[in-house]
Amino acid sequence: MNQEDIEKLKKTGKIAAQVLEYGKGLIKKDASMVEVLDKIEEKIIDLGAKPAFPAQISCNHLAAHYCPDDEDKTIFSDQIACLDVGVHVDGFIGDTAATVDLSGKYSDLVKAAEESLENAVKIIKVGVTLGEIGKAIQNTIQKYGFSPVRNLSGHGLGKYEIHTKPNIPNFDNGDNTQIGKGTVFAIEPFASTGAGIVQDSGIATIFELSNKKPVRNMITRQVLKEIESYDNLPFTTRWLTRKFGAKAKFALREMEQLGMLHAHHPLADKDKGMISQAEHSILIDDSGTVVILTQ
Repeated sequence: MNQEDIEKLKKTGKIAAQVLEYGKGLIKKDASMVEVLDKIEEKIIDLGAKPAFPAQISCNHLAAHYCPDDEDKTIFSDQIACLDVGVHVDGFIGDTAATVDLSGKYSDLVKAAEESLENAVKIIKVGVTLGEIGKAIQNTIQKYGFSPVRNLSGHGLGKYEIHTKPNIPNFDNGDNTQIGKGTVFAIEPFASTGAGIVQDSGIATIFELSNKKPVRNMITRQVLKEIESYDNLPFTTRWLTRKFGAKAKFALREMEQLGMLHAHHPLADKDKGMISQAEHSILIDDSGTVVILTQ
């Protein structure tokens, strides 16, 4: 990466961090989830960036990928809420997350995710192995008596690509692959009171265009054109229904049937354990300096 790219990454990271703090402050009892997420995405745009993916709030036993439709009536009360925010500037992505415990019952679970992230970040340097990062996360979470979610991971961040290599494990998987210079990645621990394994749960509202094909239906063609404006980044149903009404869902069904979309279903702990999350985006530049982009 050249210096201009690095500056865009830093700008993106700062915006993502600012938006995350703003969003955490909106998650309060009696607030509407849809309204909170709308405000978060408006904030991203106000700060000069775009969503790298739809802002998401996954509550209680859900770990990721919960994004409400317009008709969703979820109101915050006593949930434990994982807020995941993605921001991009010209394709350079900042990905960050935190957990808000409205119940007051899961402070240790929140700490487990936060501290495991801190301990993983502390050992980041050129040459650290993926397994060593996973071990730091696993040891911290288990110290609190919880389980790391083993089938979710941190990930590389590419230009207009949210999930690239390397995969950063949340447990010691023995992977001796070393992190090198010029690497951009997210560390993303999840702590669970349950199984520490997540599975698809519920209807997907987050999609990516994965295989463009010609379509004949006029509405589907219009919706496809809108989706293409998202630069191959994930989008949510709510964005489309607000522009095209109920016809958007018809178009999405047609595109799914044609194999054009990759669906991201909500992910839940298979034993319905409560889940917390924390995340930072990190750059190791060409000099070997570690930059916490979203701090």
